[in-house]
Amino acid sequence: MRHLKRHLSVANLISCVALFVALSSVAYAATNLARNSVKPRHITRGAVTTPKLRNGAVTTLKLRNGAVIATKIGSGQVGTNQLSDGGVRSADLGGGVVTEGKIKNGAVTESKLASSSVATGKLQDGAVTAAKLSSSLFAQLVKNVTYVNKASGTPSGEPSATSPQTVTAECPAGKQAIGGGVRIIPGDATVVEITESIPFAAGDGKRTGWTASAKTNEATKTFAVEAYAVCAEL
Repeated sequence: MRHLKRHLSVANLISCVALFVALSSVAYAATNLARNSVKPRHITRGAVTTPKLRNGAVTTLKLRNGAVIATKIGSGQVGTNQLSDGGVRSADLGGGVVTEGKIKNGAVTESKLASSSVATGKLQDGAVTAAKLSSSLFAQLVKNVTYVNKASGTPSGEPSATSPQTVTAECPAGKQAIGGGVRIIPGDATVVEITESIPFAAGDGKRTGWTASAKTNEATKTFAVEAYAVCAEL
């Protein structure tokens, strides 16, 4: 105590009291700040770190436009469930981002394709198979086309004097005639008239061949008629 009294003076006592009051004021201010009293200018750079942020404190409205860029998002943080419907548009995708391996089977439907987006030049050879065609369209297509012909005349194939002459070119089994024609095989007749060139219909109504007829007014003069049929599976 004697040693303390020797160094104790009025000035030292006043200084100690002033320091105590000042420190008490700082402690009081730090624990009793008024709402909104701490402004951005009072916060030093780097003072607010992640551990100092309360859960849910940083909401969408508190983020500046463009503040969250790709480098600030952790790998796998943005999943499908975090994206709103229509949130990712074509303009937001970089070139080559959406590759074939990233498209789910059945994801690209007709409603997602723009008009005329699938052009002939974008179809791979062999990509359009029968299974990819509607049944109504497939039924209209011509498949496995063959051509047949048959001529009238003598058994040896020579023109005959019979008039009129008729012959039918018949399609192979399972095929129907989709077209046909007629040809006159000349003999010694000078004038031959084609009188018929029509599909041949079987008992079930299917056109299974092509019939051709011709005649001449020149008695004993020879000629022959040949029918052609274009046949296909229908």
